[in-house]
Amino acid sequence: MTFNHKIILKIKDWLLIVIFEIDKVYKIQIMDIKLLSNFKEVDKGIWELSRGFRAGMRVPLRIVATREILEALDDGAVEQGINVSKLPGIVNASFMMPDAHWGYGFPIGGVAAFDMKDGVISPGGIGFDINCGMRLIATNLSYKEVFPKIKDIVDELFEFVPAGLGGESKLNLTKKDFLEILRRGAEWAVELGLGEPEDLNKIEDNGCLKEAETEFVSKKAIERGINQIGTLGSGNHYLEVQRVENIFDKNLAERMSIFQKDQIVIMVHCGSRGFGHQIATDYINLFGARMKKYGISVDDKQLACVPVDSEDGRRYFSAMNCAANSAFCNRQIITHQIRQVFSRIFSKSSKDLGMNLVYDVAHNIAKVEEHQIEGKGLKNKMMIHRKGATRSFINQPVIIGGSMETGSYLLVGTENAMRKTFASTAHGSGRVMSRIRAKKEIRGSDLQKKLQEKGIYIKTASYSGLAEEAGFAYKNIDDVVMALSNANISQPVASFKPIGNIKG
Repeated sequence: MTFNHKIILKIKDWLLIVIFEIDKVYKIQIMDIKLLSNFKEVDKGIWELSRGFRAGMRVPLRIVATREILEALDDGAVEQGINVSKLPGIVNASFMMPDAHWGYGFPIGGVAAFDMKDGVISPGGIGFDINCGMRLIATNLSYKEVFPKIKDIVDELFEFVPAGLGGESKLNLTKKDFLEILRRGAEWAVELGLGEPEDLNKIEDNGCLKEAETEFVSKKAIERGINQIGTLGSGNHYLEVQRVENIFDKNLAERMSIFQKDQIVIMVHCGSRGFGHQIATDYINLFGARMKKYGISVDDKQLACVPVDSEDGRRYFSAMNCAANSAFCNRQIITHQIRQVFSRIFSKSSKDLGMNLVYDVAHNIAKVEEHQIEGKGLKNKMMIHRKGATRSFINQPVIIGGSMETGSYLLVGTENAMRKTFASTAHGSGRVMSRIRAKKEIRGSDLQKKLQEKGIYIKTASYSGLAEEAGFAYKNIDDVVMALSNANISQPVASFKPIGNIKG
């Protein structure tokens, strides 16, 4: 008997998700009182567990949070943050953002910087969906104009933007095309007319990480990724039509093409899909076997790592950049598809509809950046790991996605973030309930009806997947943004409410 290798890979991914979520059911629990009592607020909105709390900690653990969020954090995530603090060459602190929760190796919402000579690089500190990120597109349309057509818009978007675990691209890419995407990112799409030249100026790193060499990417990864460009995928990924609910900073909002309440915007949340997953898998397996060679031991095998300044480290970083470029291109192709759908439905060009890219930012990535070591005046180059965390440079747009029931935010980076958290902030609202438990609480079909009664029209590739993303499975997005604002890590510019959504 023979089996289609793509089907086998999909089943394998599904099984990994199930095992991960079953484990998470038992890991998510409110922080122990004794552990909580050891945290001290060392700066406004930043809580610290000193490096002396546990043997092996090289730096303290710091959490950006309100008191209420800190108290509700799960033990598993905090233990992971402590484990990260023990990694070689870590600088200043192991950080967790207010949306932090238990993940693979690093907590999701975790940030860590490593010295370029003595530090390590860890795929668990980036995640399986490399360059999972957020993209926000503005329009000059109003809620009044769009809502009567929201069903047609969502139905057509669902047709033209493949979603779900098995969603495959409508592009007919050759291997040569795909390798070019891995090297050039969003630029490849724009050059073919699948985007506007000005789009590139509104993407982190202009949509292309330069240190991307395809020779360090496995054949299996290429096979998995070549048919996934221009697709959403599954899990918490989505394409959402939203209306502007509040504008907090009028001047900043207008600079970002957000002009008025009830203006329509579109948000996209997706990444490198199976391609990034395979790269992470390849190198986690490799690093697990190589750590002994480098004299590295870790408390959790999911933190498998090698020195940044090693051949293995450089190869992973290069392959990771290839995955990041595929994700930038993926979101660019989806943007082109969105513009085409809106143009057809409103019988206007995307330019006439004011469909400008606000920004595109990654939240699962490692980057070489210059930051200051505490107690030293000079800036040093470091390998910054952001897993479920967003870059927050001064005045840079930050896109924080909430659940499909509650809404999302556009924020801006601050100088304080540059000094306090390696220019890092949150990425979303953060789970408080495992996917398995969420599915026990509500049926996907019932949730779809409930949302439609609220004026939110949803199309999904899987009712089971829809139930996993119910609003009650996440923290309150307003509380997360309040924690960021309170610590002055990023400040709100505008908030949005969903009116239409595509789920994988």
